[in-house]
Amino acid sequence: MHKNKSVEVIADRANNDSLIVACAESLTAGAIASELAKGENASEWFAGGVASYMSETKFKVLGVTPGPVITESCAREMVEGVCRLMAADVAVAVTGVGGPDEEEGEPSGTVYIATHVEGRTEVTRHQFEGDPPEVLEQTTQVALERLAARYETET
Repeated sequence: MHKNKSVEVIADRANNDSLIVACAESLTAGAIASELAKGENASEWFAGGVASYMSETKFKVLGVTPGPVITESCAREMVEGVCRLMAADVAVAVTGVGGPDEEEGEPSGTVYIATHVEGRTEVTRHQFEGDPPEVLEQTTQVALERLAARYETET
């Protein structure tokens, strides 16, 4: 099985620190959760994820304020919502435009990635290139890298 270095870092820290990890995904629709589940002893530290593809799911399940969903504030509310929902200490959330067309006035490839570690949330905006599968793959990888980097330095 292919080992994702970011997932290895997350798994090592989660196992060592007894912290719970979760994710909330829009455009990746479960790809991040699938990668996290491959981590060592994932059943001990990975609470799960919410694939909130429809806006209504973001609003009703994650507590996102109704309105545009391809925004920094939506990503922030998604990551904080999944932490509450799953009693997680650490989480990542993504929302954006996979393409091929623009949405909410944002061009294809626009992605917001939120990470929540040690009680602090950070959101970064990215502009990925390529067709929808390439944007989703890049989003998944960068989201895991961002979470691993913050997890390594802040826990």
